[in-house]
Amino acid sequence: MQQSHKTREPAPRADSGRHGARILVVDDDPTVSEVVTGYLDRAGYRVDRADDGPGALARAAAHRPDLVVLDLMLPGMDGLEVCRRLRGHGPVPVIMLTARGDEEDRVLGLEIGADDYVTKPFSPRELVLRVESVLRRSGPGADTGPLGAAGLTVDPVSHRATKRSEELALTLREFDLLAFFLAHPGRAFSREALMREVWGWEFGDLSTVTVHVRRLRGKVEDDPARPRLIRTVWGVGYRFEPDLPDPAEGD
Repeated sequence: MQQSHKTREPAPRADSGRHGARILVVDDDPTVSEVVTGYLDRAGYRVDRADDGPGALARAAAHRPDLVVLDLMLPGMDGLEVCRRLRGHGPVPVIMLTARGDEEDRVLGLEIGADDYVTKPFSPRELVLRVESVLRRSGPGADTGPLGAAGLTVDPVSHRATKRSEELALTLREFDLLAFFLAHPGRAFSREALMREVWGWEFGDLSTVTVHVRRLRGKVEDDPARPRLIRTVWGVGYRFEPDLPDPAEGD
């Protein structure tokens, strides 16, 4: 983490997130776990802690968390396996902690459905802000009504998405991304714009957007290798085109 014990950043309040939400922090480094727990506690969250995979699964079974902060590098059962098993019991937002430079692990974490990640060393204050952002987007409250096009529907209130009346198993970010595309058909958006509008980040690793678009295509396209709905606009980004024939362009 970036700050020393001598200079502590003020912890942000959780007013913009879901005050009182239960957060499970899973990290085998007691210093990291203690500092993160302290910041989350001062921000108004209820915090459970675990230092390994089995402990995390037991904690989650005893008290279902609203969000999990999960270190990738855990002894025995790694964070990826913990994430898979947690998701096997129902949807739960996950923010992964990764070591700087481990891009392959970060991408793999996103591939299995992590909603966000923070790279070590990190500022605990930034982590709290990421927690607030993920909880705000996962909670009830979308102001818009149901959206639909090309056989796809998204209901922000019930947080359900369907394809030809079959329910889609989407992660939080995939749901948000699909809802954004449905709300803006025919418009091209850069990855930077999608990161800002869907993730709420002003900066970050743009591969996050690429991975989520690829995952979303795998769930909504009839042929993900030749996407018809979520089109690549070369040199720009992506465009949702519900009424066009199959494109010659690919991923």
